[in-house]
Amino acid sequence: MHDLEQTIRERAYHLWVADGRRDGNAEVHWLAAQHEVLASSLQSPGSVSAAPSVPKRGAKKTTAKKSRVA
Repeated sequence: MHDLEQTIRERAYHLWVADGRRDGNAEVHWLAAQHEVLASSLQSPGSVSAAPSVPKRGAKKTTAKKSRVA
């Protein structure tokens, strides 16, 4: 159980850093981390990842452009 809590704590920290280290959102980061870690552990029992990738704040998604064939 301690490992699960530590994994959530580390993930919440990474979310806080990705959010610009702003104060006042600890509960939001904790709940988001808890959701991610538990969802991840349900998908692959036996392995829990402490730091899944986090998109940078404000990063825009890029889409591949379709080329026209004349």
